[in-house]
Amino acid sequence: MQQEGKVRLDKWLWAARFFKTRSLAKAAIEGGKVQCAGERCKASKEIRVGDVLNIRQGLDLKVVEVLVLSEQRRGAPEAQLLYRESEDSIAAREAAAAQRKALGAGGQISDGRPSKKQRRQIFRFRDERNTPSAE
Repeated sequence: MQQEGKVRLDKWLWAARFFKTRSLAKAAIEGGKVQCAGERCKASKEIRVGDVLNIRQGLDLKVVEVLVLSEQRRGAPEAQLLYRESEDSIAAREAAAAQRKALGAGGQISDGRPSKKQRRQIFRFRDERNTPSAE
């Protein structure tokens, strides 16, 4: 592990085990899912110790500070020593995960086509709205 110097952003993200391959890391960077100091950057950007990265993975946003530079991919326990995630980031991720869990299956997006039961409910709702009420 290096203490001084600079390392390419895509190599560091791969070494820190945020992405399984460097090409996935590069694609995420080019897609704007990784920001350095709040700004979009290139895969070839050389990061330094102390840089703050915003990394969006799926629905989660991680805000991490670079503690150690490394170009070598090692085991997960060693990779976790390369960075420190902010307390706010951890709390926000846990709150979002709890909210998603509370939604359960109802939070899933359907394919747009109603089921037979939903179709019957739609027809029943339409009929109730179109019939004149006896007021």
